[in-house]
Amino acid sequence: MKLPVMLLALALALALACAMPAIAAPDTKASEEKPAAEKDARPVPEPVMFKSTHTGTFGGQKISYRVEAGETHIRNAEGEPAASLFTISYIRENVSGPRPVSFVFNGGPGSASVWLHLGLLGPKRVKVASDADADDGAAPYALLDNPLSILDVTDLVFVDPIGTGYSRAVGKGEDKDYWSEEGDGSSIAELIRIWITEHKRWNAPKYLIGESFGTTRAAYLANRMLTGDVDIALNGLVLISQALDYEGSTSAHDNIYSYVTYLPSMAATAQFHGRAGTGVPQSQFLAEARAFARDEYGAALWKGSAMTAPERARIAQRLAYFTGLSPAYIETSDLKILMHRFQKELLRDKGVALGRLDGRYLGDEADDVAEGPEADVSGYAIGSAYSALMNHYLSTDLGVSMDRPYMVSSEAAGNGWNYRDVPEGEYWEPRFLNVSAKLTTAMRQNTAMKVWVANGYFDLITPFFDAEITFARYGIPKERVAMTYYQGGHMMYLNEGALAALAADLRTFYAGKLEDARPD
Repeated sequence: MKLPVMLLALALALALACAMPAIAAPDTKASEEKPAAEKDARPVPEPVMFKSTHTGTFGGQKISYRVEAGETHIRNAEGEPAASLFTISYIRENVSGPRPVSFVFNGGPGSASVWLHLGLLGPKRVKVASDADADDGAAPYALLDNPLSILDVTDLVFVDPIGTGYSRAVGKGEDKDYWSEEGDGSSIAELIRIWITEHKRWNAPKYLIGESFGTTRAAYLANRMLTGDVDIALNGLVLISQALDYEGSTSAHDNIYSYVTYLPSMAATAQFHGRAGTGVPQSQFLAEARAFARDEYGAALWKGSAMTAPERARIAQRLAYFTGLSPAYIETSDLKILMHRFQKELLRDKGVALGRLDGRYLGDEADDVAEGPEADVSGYAIGSAYSALMNHYLSTDLGVSMDRPYMVSSEAAGNGWNYRDVPEGEYWEPRFLNVSAKLTTAMRQNTAMKVWVANGYFDLITPFFDAEITFARYGIPKERVAMTYYQGGHMMYLNEGALAALAADLRTFYAGKLEDARPD
């Protein structure tokens, strides 16, 4: 789950006014492998800030806005700078009243905010193949104006978590201190507190926009900010390709639940490629797939070898109908299709593998007999364009000049993330990450907060059926949740038709008209 975002930083004089954190950052004690004296000697550079002014037309309105791109220091329990978060803020000029502000981040963990920034929300947009039928190739790439940006509706603060973008630990801090829910949540919550304080926006409507793991982050932030020492109530969450309960988005042999949640996404993708559901309207076909997965398939998997021969034959026949895979392959798989195998098997006869983030993409790999894809074509087919144009945009349009590379994606952060949800030393055993109950608590204690969930039909990593089940299971107030669907994958806005629909639905959500959101 690789996805990004950016935020804004403060001027030094204003940052000094917020020297001690109200939402405590993690305690960064000296590590055993590094002497304290060496850590004490590490310099803490002054935070930098690059400001510029621009105009653009968004939502049919021509507006003036300023950009603040730079660093904000986050302090440890001793009041010393321990981390530097790099953010990019877009702030509309010449407006009055309580204008909304939205804090945006992608996922990973270990992804910067590039994707939502240059794919959906920012004033510029990367152009890639809308129909997922071409690789991005090599430079030069096309960076377009984005009239669909919601800058006419809300200010935007793109946040790059520690280890991504230009964000890093400083002083006695270490990047790994922030690679956990506690470290990540405390640092970003403190950043938000500092930002709304410095910009005098405490009484403005406040939103979080997250994608993939960024939705996980949004849920635990909403809970933390509301129930912590500093009470910051949010007006809404925008969850794009939600990942609240990882049991439903982890395709693994011993995870029976995932076979149920992924099946409708397999059906949608098989129909897209002409291998299933021929002549059946998409809505009808996917309704059938949901019903089968929920009412028959899950029960059959729980029965396992206790199934009768006729029961097993029916399940195999229905799986073939929905997935487009051969009955023989399904039987050999013991009626359980892992996602990476589906990606390779569906169009094996054509010598291509499906993308994982977006099942519309096809990768022509050398090894046609492998169990699964060599890599995710829906990632490498767009990644070079986004990386090049983000760096280009920073240095040209925004005038940013830094002494280190902009990390679009951090493998170290992704691999080094600490998923333990109890303090070090306390009993813990591995389990699926699940922040659903934290969202439930936040919504029930803040009855004004609304949630919008955007799903891509061809997302083969965070399946839309998992979103539906998750939001039905945990006591989340359904009357304050809108769920919409798009003809795309994990980053559905890569499809220009889905981009336009998504932008229109965003405006509907910010206008407070949940009932007008487009259903399935």
